[in-house]
Amino acid sequence: MRRNRIALAVTALALLISAAPGTGAQDLHPSRRPSPMGMARTHLGDTYVRVVYSRPYERGRDNIFGSEESGALVPYGQVWRTGANEATEITVTGDVTVAGQPLPAGTYSVFTTPGPETWQVHFNSALGLDGTGTFADGKFTPANLDETNFLTVTVPATTLPEDEKVDQLTISFEDTEAGTDMVLRWIRTAVRVPIAAAGG
Repeated sequence: MRRNRIALAVTALALLISAAPGTGAQDLHPSRRPSPMGMARTHLGDTYVRVVYSRPYERGRDNIFGSEESGALVPYGQVWRTGANEATEITVTGDVTVAGQPLPAGTYSVFTTPGPETWQVHFNSALGLDGTGTFADGKFTPANLDETNFLTVTVPATTLPEDEKVDQLTISFEDTEAGTDMVLRWIRTAVRVPIAAAGG
């Protein structure tokens, strides 16, 4: 009986501590977030490529990408974290090319600037960002992404048929003759980013 009371007291204390402000308890476990974390990975020869991102759902928001005037969730011409929650990050263990441009081995944040026909894809050396900036003391401070932007490429955006609509943001790798395409799909928009091993 006494052991049970002690166990209950310890459990209650642990719950109080975990709920206390400033302990980080407000950050839901990735598996319980409304936009859960996802990962895609592939190999280009000896080079390992992995992208980690959060996967928002449509949730009745049928105007995802579009003009600012239309009230789109992600307006054309504005930098997007390429997902939800923290900024999307990609790791390449060897030097690669992205849309023909060199990208050295390392880990980068991936931001995108959507457009109606093309998207800009930004590989940024700033890591650990809460979207496009940082939260501290309940305040959001935008990051100066221009200062840390390492590479920007422009790739075409295509419209998926209605029967191929994707409810939850999905990033995947699809093999090509030259290497792989990192493919972003959400609702009826698809964007392919060609990646190849350097010198391959």
